[in-house]
Parts: sequence; C-alpha cells; structure tokens
Amino acid sequence: EVAASSMVGIMSMRTWIEPVVAGSQVASAFYDTALLLVVKNYYNQTNSTAPSHVLEDAQQKAVSNFYIIYNLVLGLSPLVSAYGLSKLGDRIHRKIPICFPLLGYLGSKTLLLLLILLGWPVEVMYGAAALNGLTGGFTTLWAGIMALGSLGSSESKRSLRLIIIELVYGLAGFLGSMASGYLFVGFSDRYREGTVLVCCSIACYAFCLLYSIFVLTVPKPAASCPAKAKSAEEVGGQLPEAVVAGSSQPSENRIFTPVSPSKLIIILLFVAAILYDLAVVGAMNVLPLFLLREPLSWNAVEIGHGNAAGYVIFITSFLGVLVFSRYMRDITMIMIGVASFSAGILIMAFVQWTFLFYIARAVMLFALIPLPTIRSMLSKHVEGSSYGKVFVLLQLSLVTTGVVTSTVYNKIYQNTLDWYSGFCFILSFLVGCLSLLPLSFVAIKQRSTTGSLEILTE
Repeated sequence: EVAASSMVGIMSMRTWIEPVVAGSQVASAFYDTALLLVVKNYYNQTNSTAPSHVLEDAQQKAVSNFYIIYNLVLGLSPLVSAYGLSKLGDRIHRKIPICFPLLGYLGSKTLLLLLILLGWPVEVMYGAAALNGLTGGFTTLWAGIMALGSLGSSESKRSLRLIIIELVYGLAGFLGSMASGYLFVGFSDRYREGTVLVCCSIACYAFCLLYSIFVLTVPKPAASCPAKAKSAEEVGGQLPEAVVAGSSQPSENRIFTPVSPSKLIIILLFVAAILYDLAVVGAMNVLPLFLLREPLSWNAVEIGHGNAAGYVIFITSFLGVLVFSRYMRDITMIMIGVASFSAGILIMAFVQWTFLFYIARAVMLFALIPLPTIRSMLSKHVEGSSYGKVFVLLQLSLVTTGVVTSTVYNKIYQNTLDWYSGFCFILSFLVGCLSLLPLSFVAIKQRSTTGSLEILTE
C-alpha cells in the first residue's frame, strides 16, 4: 500500500506544469534584458560630436524602430502555426503545443548568442523572432500551459489554479530579472557582455524541453461545465410531468435558457481581454525605453531591479485571488484588477524620480488578476476537449492586437518624446477604463442569470 501511494504521488507530481513555467520565464527574463542591452549598445553613438541629449534621442528612436519590426515579426509569425499546433494538442497529444515552441525558443536564443560572439548585425534578431513565431512562440506555449492547468482542476478552484501558474511565472520572472543585470555585466572582463546571460537562458529552455518530453504527463480531465449542464438536462427529463408541462410556458422557457453556455458572455469576455491587454502591452512596450532616458536614465542593474518590481504583482495578484475568490465573483475580481492597473499606469505618466516609479508599480498590485480569471470564466463555458482551441484563439487575438498596439505606441512615443514622454501611459489609462464597459455588461448578464436561477429554485 505504501509503494502504491508513493507511485500515485510521483505520478501526480509528474502532471505539474510549474517547472516548465518557471524555467521558461527565468530564461525569458534573461533573454529580454540581454536583447535590450545588446540592441542599446549596438546603436550607441558615443564617438559622435553631437550633444549628448541629441545622441540619446537618436538612440531611443533607433532602439524603438528595432522593436517595432521585431515585435511585428514576433507577433504575426505565430498566426501561421499556433492554431494548428493547438488543434493537434486537442486531438493527438497535449504536449505538442508545449514542446514545439520550446524547441523554437532554443533555436532563436542561440542566434542571439551567435550575434554577440560573431559580431553579426542586430537585424539577425528579426530572423530569430520569425523562427520563434513559426514554431508557435509564447502564443502556443501559454495556451498549452493554460489548457493543461484547466484540464486538471475543478471549476470551483480553476481561477485559483490558473493564478497559481501565473504566480510561479511571476516569481521566476522576478528572480530572473534580479539576476539578469548582474549576469550581463558580471563576466564582461572574461567574456563579451551578454554571453553568460544568454547561455543561462539557453540552458533553462533546454531543461524545460527535456522535462516536457520525458517527465511531464497529461492530467486526467476534471468535470466541465457543459458536462454538468448535460447532466442537468438528463435530470430534467426525470422531473414530474406537471413540472415538464409547466416549462412549456414562455416565462418558464426564459428561466431554463440561461443554463446553457452564453455566447454573448464569451464574446464580451474576449472584447474585455483584448482591450485590457491592449492597454497593458502598449504601456509595457514603451516602459523600457522610458527608463533608459532622462529623467531616470537607468543602467543594467537598475533595469533588472525595475523589471523585478514589475513581477511582484504576481505575488500580490495571487494573494488577491486567494482572498477575493472567497467573497466575490470572478467578474468582480477582474474589474478590481483593471482598476488597479489603470490607476498605477496613470501615476507612471508623471514619474520624474525613481521612488515614484515604485509607487506606480505598488498601485498595480492586482493588475495580473484580469487575464487568468477571464480564461477561467471562458473555460466554464466550453468543453474540456476544446480548451486548447479556445485559449489559443484568445491568445492569438491578444497577440495580433498587441502587435498593432506595439507599433502604434512606439510611433506615438517617438512623436511625443520631446514634449511629454509619459503620454502613452495616459493613453493606456483611458483604454484600461474602456475595458470596464464589456465587463459591466457581463456582470449585468450574470446577475440576471442568477436571478432567473433563484426564481427557478423557488
């Protein structure tokens, strides 16, 4: 019996997706810092005789233009393969949309290492972004991770399960960001700047790929909402004839209708997620550039600390869901998260000193809650066999709008750089507030549905 229980425990541990989440996010944090600083150094024009502020603005625009093209390639290339890989994951094996992107990550990050060692032009990274995207990229990887997380959790604990995955993602990103600045400059006396950091990133991705292939197992699916609805219909067929006859009345039909999944709620949740992600992606795309120039002018270590501060919201958002889920509905938690981000990014628009940056980050303490909770709500309206397709469609929607947002925000940032560099953050505040509109309609729809069910119970 002891041996059997030990085997069950080991098999249960093998369903944990958290090692892949943690390893890939540490690798991503290393890579993001390395890429930003390598690109910055590439466009460094210290030998010019022009004034320093002119050189700084020229460097900012050059780095911004690089990221416009890089993010376009990175965001659009998954459109070719993401849906197909996720569909294969639903039909053949759940690990397909996890392993393929990790393989692409390994190849694309190796190109950055070769760029540093061989002195290649920075435009090589456009090819690395294409390779990353054509193998699925983050779009497919994260949809696959969310599908596995949803598959093995009950509906009542799904929001908490997905936010735990996000928490692991955030803690790993925090540690990776804290270490990234030191690793970038710490070995520069013996190796080229960034070599050790990129090697560490590649090693983390290799670990994730090997774990996914040889250790990870797919959890058994928990009961889904549609399955419960089907059971309710079967029970309904056994009700007394008087009740069945009474249900033919128009008023009774309206009572039974809300039991089925609402397409309107799914559409509204998609719209809210897209608007919210638009606000977040737009602001976060220009934030690194904002930190590099005056009045902050941060160095590699300070950028690492700033990125780490951003990851603290994964902890506070997890604690928020842990507490709020006991007293509030999912939709209320989502709206709290949107309000938290919107308030924090409005403060960021007026940052002139380092301490104010950290205050803005502190106000965003619940900013992570909306997207995983929206995914949790969506999973309650579709069958378990469709999780991969629904999540990748959402992720593709977010990535596509994110690509457009990145381009637009970078151009706005360039054009407003001289008169008000925080304008993009004000724009994100307005878009974040706009995302509250579809969420309000969802809340109203759910309230009316709840009221109808209460009438049915009575």
